[in-house]
Amino acid sequence: MSNNAAKNLFIYGSLLCFVVLIILTVDTMGTLKDRAPEITEKVDLGKQVWHKYDCIGCHTIFGNGSYFAPDMTKVTERKPLDYLKKFIMNPRAVKPGTAMPVLGISAEEADNLIAFLVWTSKVDTNGWPPKPILALGGNKKESAGEALFRKNDCAACHQINGMGGTAGPDLTHVGSKRPDINWHMRHLKNPQSVVPDSAMPPFEDLTEDELADLAGYLIEFK
Repeated sequence: MSNNAAKNLFIYGSLLCFVVLIILTVDTMGTLKDRAPEITEKVDLGKQVWHKYDCIGCHTIFGNGSYFAPDMTKVTERKPLDYLKKFIMNPRAVKPGTAMPVLGISAEEADNLIAFLVWTSKVDTNGWPPKPILALGGNKKESAGEALFRKNDCAACHQINGMGGTAGPDLTHVGSKRPDINWHMRHLKNPQSVVPDSAMPPFEDLTEDELADLAGYLIEFK
C-alpha cells in the first residue's frame, strides 16, 4: 500500500467513525427520555436517602459503586417491596448474620428509598445487570420442581451450591436440615405460618401439585 493510499484510508476511516459516532449519539439522545420513568418528588427524596446513608459505599447502581454487596439497579424486580422495607430498616432481624448494619433508617426514609429503587428498576439498562445463575439440582433433564424454582426466581434470594442470591437462607443442604415435604409446602404457601416474622413472600398462586413439586425439588438437596 502506497503512502497516499494509507493516508486516505486513515482520513476517510476516521471521518466514517466520526459520522457513525454522531449518528449513534443523536439516536441515543432522542430515545433517552423514553428509557427512564418520570422523576417524582418521592424518587428525589429516595435518592437523598441513598446518599445520606452512603449506600453506594457497599452497593452498585447503574454500574457505579462498590462491589461488596449486591447490585441494587433492578432490586425491586427481584424482591417484594415489603421484604425490602423490613430489610432496609432492620436487616439483621430479617437475616441474622448479614453483613449489612442497622443504619437507623426510618419508615418514611425506607419508603422513599424504595420509591427510588422502583424508579431505577424501571430504567431501560439493556439487560444489565444479568440475573443470578440458577444452580441446577444435578439432573440432566429439568424436573417440574426445578422449573418452578426457576420460574419463580427463587435464586434471586437463595443460593444452591454457591450460586444465587444471599438475601434468604442457603438451600444447599435444606433437604438434610428439613426433610419434611409437608413443612416445605406450608412454608411456600404461607411462610409466616411456620417461620414467624419471615420476610419471604407467600406463593399463594401455586396449586397443591406445584407446591408438592417445588417442595420435592428442595428436599433433594442433602
